[in-house]
Amino acid sequence: MDELGGAGPGLLIAATVPDTIKAFLLPYADHFRNSGWRVDAMSSGISAREDLRSHFDAVYDVNWSRNPLSSGNFAETPERIREIIKDGGYDIIHVHTPVASFIMRYATRKIESPSRPKVVYTAHGFHFFRGGGRVRNMIFRRLEKKAGKWTDRLIVINHEDLEASARYGIVPGERLVYMPGIGLDFSKYDPSSVSHAEIRRTRDEIGLRSDDSLFTMVASFDKGKRHEDVIRAMSKIKNPDIHVAFAGNGPLREKIQLMARTSLVHHRTHFLGQVKDPRSLMLASKATIMSSEREGLSRAAMESICLGVPVIGSDARGVRDVIQPRRGLLFPTGDPLALRDAMLQIYDEPYPRVTPDPEWRIENLIDKHEALYSVLLEESRRVPEAAIPDSGYDEEIFEAEMESEE
Repeated sequence: MDELGGAGPGLLIAATVPDTIKAFLLPYADHFRNSGWRVDAMSSGISAREDLRSHFDAVYDVNWSRNPLSSGNFAETPERIREIIKDGGYDIIHVHTPVASFIMRYATRKIESPSRPKVVYTAHGFHFFRGGGRVRNMIFRRLEKKAGKWTDRLIVINHEDLEASARYGIVPGERLVYMPGIGLDFSKYDPSSVSHAEIRRTRDEIGLRSDDSLFTMVASFDKGKRHEDVIRAMSKIKNPDIHVAFAGNGPLREKIQLMARTSLVHHRTHFLGQVKDPRSLMLASKATIMSSEREGLSRAAMESICLGVPVIGSDARGVRDVIQPRRGLLFPTGDPLALRDAMLQIYDEPYPRVTPDPEWRIENLIDKHEALYSVLLEESRRVPEAAIPDSGYDEEIFEAEMESEE
């Protein structure tokens, strides 16, 4: 633990890894601390992150892993969590990311009232989805429904998850909340925040000529992002003036680079690695490509649209929500020829300038969280809850279900 002070109602923000907290949750920590709350954070290895510690009153390391079968997730971690909660006296715990959310809710289920805080889970995209494997979907639906019994509020950020939550009864209807993402700083993604000189410099660094047209994809090189569809689309485009830039790293990067070479499009595909600030890259492009099989709510697509740059996106969960209506072109997920056609359509006739949904503003989402937390605090004062009963759900059952999914 690294204590830094604080007072007021207690909020614990938890995620599996610190990068999630850095990427999405610092505006919430800053806002609620400035409003008089005591705000702590829990994550694996967070105490070593100097860039995060100043945003919280205290930070706690926990031994959980992104791998749901890691022995530490159920061996020592739940007891460690309960000790932190007991010492912290939190009013609300807000947890993000699938593994952390399940372990946190599993750990808190035995805490008795009045010590048990309200538990909020923001699902950044369920692991079950339309088009997913039948067995996989069944396993993860069962896990979410089980953990839903230990959840005071479930926040979903796209309409497919909203519909699925209601259809499968993940939580009772009164505990289900829809919010359009976790917010974006519109001032940062205003196109006027990037100079024309920066955009020209970005194109020069890639090696583009003045008459070359660029499309950009900002995504980690993971299986679900489907970079291979972009390479296949490019292999069907013979126009030498059309280029694609990939921003990101990941385990499949070398495989995709090899695919670009064997497809003879390597001279028109540019692998830029991790790009800290993709704004000038997006503004240098005719469109941003999002070919994922699923997203929670695509942050890269939202950023592109805030910059006025349309998105060519797969007709997938968390992508279609962002693009519709009139913010780009949808193509069937996993269809490279349809992606090619969309790219050529925007090349031939540039898409009109797009505008974001005002509901995406970070200020709007903070207001929604503030209203939700106020309701939860009032519920705690009004009706002391009994402990959520232990369902007998244990590590052996969890591991057996996950292994059957494999």
